Amino acid sequence: MTAEVVTRALLRYLAVPGLPGDVALITLDNGLDHTRPSTFGLAGLSSLDGALDEIMARTPKVRAIAVTGKPFIFAVGADLSGVPQIGTREQAVEIGALGHRVFRRFTDSSIPTFAFVNGAAMGGGLELALHCHFRTLSAGAAAIALPECFLGLVPGWGGTQLLPNLIGADKAVTVIIDNALNQNRMLKAKQALEFGIADVMFEPADFLEESLRWLGAVLDGSTAVNRPEIGRGDTWTAAVARGRAIADMKTGGHAPAPYRALELLALAETADLTTGAAAEDQALADLLMSQELRAGLYSFDLVQKRAKRPAGAPDKSLARPVTKVGIVGAGLMASQLAMLFAQRLEVPVVLTDVDQDRVDKGVGYVHREIDTLLQKRRVSHDKANRLKALVTGSLTKDVFADADFVIEAVFEEMSVKQAVLAEVEAVVSTECVLATNTSSLSVTEMAAQLVHPDRLVGFHFFNPVAVLPLLEVVRGAATDDATLATAFAVGRTLRKSCVLVQDAPAFVFNRLVTRALGEVIGAVDDGTPFEVADRAVGELGLPLSPFILLQLVGPAVALHTAESLQAAFPDRFGASPGLRALVAAGKAGVYTWGTDGQQSLDPEVEALWPRGATALTGPEVLDRARSALAEEIRILLDDGVVAAPEDVDLCLLLGGGWAFWNGGITPYLDRTGVSEKVTGRRFLEPGVASLPG
Repeated sequence: MTAEVVTRALLRYLAVPGLPGDVALITLDNGLDHTRPSTFGLAGLSSLDGALDEIMARTPKVRAIAVTGKPFIFAVGADLSGVPQIGTREQAVEIGALGHRVFRRFTDSSIPTFAFVNGAAMGGGLELALHCHFRTLSAGAAAIALPECFLGLVPGWGGTQLLPNLIGADKAVTVIIDNALNQNRMLKAKQALEFGIADVMFEPADFLEESLRWLGAVLDGSTAVNRPEIGRGDTWTAAVARGRAIADMKTGGHAPAPYRALELLALAETADLTTGAAAEDQALADLLMSQELRAGLYSFDLVQKRAKRPAGAPDKSLARPVTKVGIVGAGLMASQLAMLFAQRLEVPVVLTDVDQDRVDKGVGYVHREIDTLLQKRRVSHDKANRLKALVTGSLTKDVFADADFVIEAVFEEMSVKQAVLAEVEAVVSTECVLATNTSSLSVTEMAAQLVHPDRLVGFHFFNPVAVLPLLEVVRGAATDDATLATAFAVGRTLRKSCVLVQDAPAFVFNRLVTRALGEVIGAVDDGTPFEVADRAVGELGLPLSPFILLQLVGPAVALHTAESLQAAFPDRFGASPGLRALVAAGKAGVYTWGTDGQQSLDPEVEALWPRGATALTGPEVLDRARSALAEEIRILLDDGVVAAPEDVDLCLLLGGGWAFWNGGITPYLDRTGVSEKVTGRRFLEPGVASLPG
């Protein structure tokens, strides 16, 4: 068991000009550098409680109590590292009640309480601030959020009760439900101020001094704090209904946390704080003892730790410097790559293509994206001009002569890619790394015609490139350690989460998604109604239903990947006749949307899709899809395509936003018994990503 890093409540007394008596200033600090946020475990709450005891002993000399954090961090909530050690529901209730008791002292204090939110405030950290009577906020605070539903919890130390009664139910739904379920979005300081979470905002340089000055002005009556009246009745009901619609859309009803949070938000309209806190304690206890939370914490651990220390990556000292990047192709994917390389590496990036129009279009795309950043004030005019100057185009590949890293992003055809890479190899230095953005083709076969096959590495990005964090780094049979180390170094600089995969058809993410999608499409081929098949697999945690996902990816791309995998593994993959008919007809997908936004099955698709006479039920489609996933994952692991089940889950979480509450996929397959039923064994050890036993 890892020892708790204790957040201590450091107490000092300050004099404020014009204010008789002292201000008791509590600083939350875990004694670590600013990259390790302060959290509340049992000892941390005890320290805060003790500081309040000391302050109360000095009454009436203390005129105000203020709480702030160490540089850049206010506090980021409960210490969740101890959750696996919670063995009973009674223990879980006690944890919720303790947090409420300590934080409630700020609300019930007869001495005015102030939160000086100097940096990130998430979860319990924000709830502590909400318990205070007044709040100042630093303009430099990078993240304000209640992310609990993202992990499988609810804001359990007052958030569901205090926030809606401060800013209104609708804004509270945005913070607690919408932001959390949309990949854990955070509010920036200005947004938090506009929402009404803080009363006033000051610049970071003199934040504490200005906060103390403002505190004095509030206490002497020279500054009034006015808060808007909160809408109730139909307004509150509509907000909760909006939250339920978001939860339905994002989770399909398969994650309990957002629905418990919505029950608590509904309660907050009329309940007093004591009643609401007791309800939060019960909800928190139920969720702390749930399988979904254990899987969510496993997911969080993968994203925060394993993603930053990729299994099997070579020693980073082997990486070569990259001072110029070449990109073969100037289409949409290549243009997105050019933008990313220029923005993150800040080195010259040159695109090539077969004609000037395509080159100009690719460079123009990058320049427009930079202009968008400028308009949004995310870059200065000087920075925008520098970035634009870095990106150029050419019709000839000799511009790659001084490049250290060249990636191809041309048509997904082996012969085309081999020819392009051979042309590049002829002009670059012997130490230049060559990369392919292939999504399914063999890196080993692609390298076979190179003079130096050891310099080729797979560098598989996911679309949209700027959004999805996964980067599958593919090691071909000949790829050497220096090439691989350089690829990982570049990936880290691009702020991508790299997973090492061995060369295998469609690698990990696309292979598993194609297998699962193939089973759903195959069920329709057999005669299952589209709607039944599409709704059946919601509990797997895909970010979109299968046929919406097909529409997003594009039927032609999905068919190409399916055919590639069918050629490699004809016993497990097939190319659907219905999908072939869809592509041949030039259809974008199986659904159409009316002017009212309502989705419906395209009758032309219904007519052209060959159908059998065997209609499966929803549970039968689900069993078929998850059994196929379990089989394919076991084969991936046995073949050594990735190092461990954790890497499979990381790929699904980061490559396409699979559900945190399922832990990606392997914890779900274990807890439902599918992994043992299909493969004879679990993927993870008992107690990993699940309740013990």
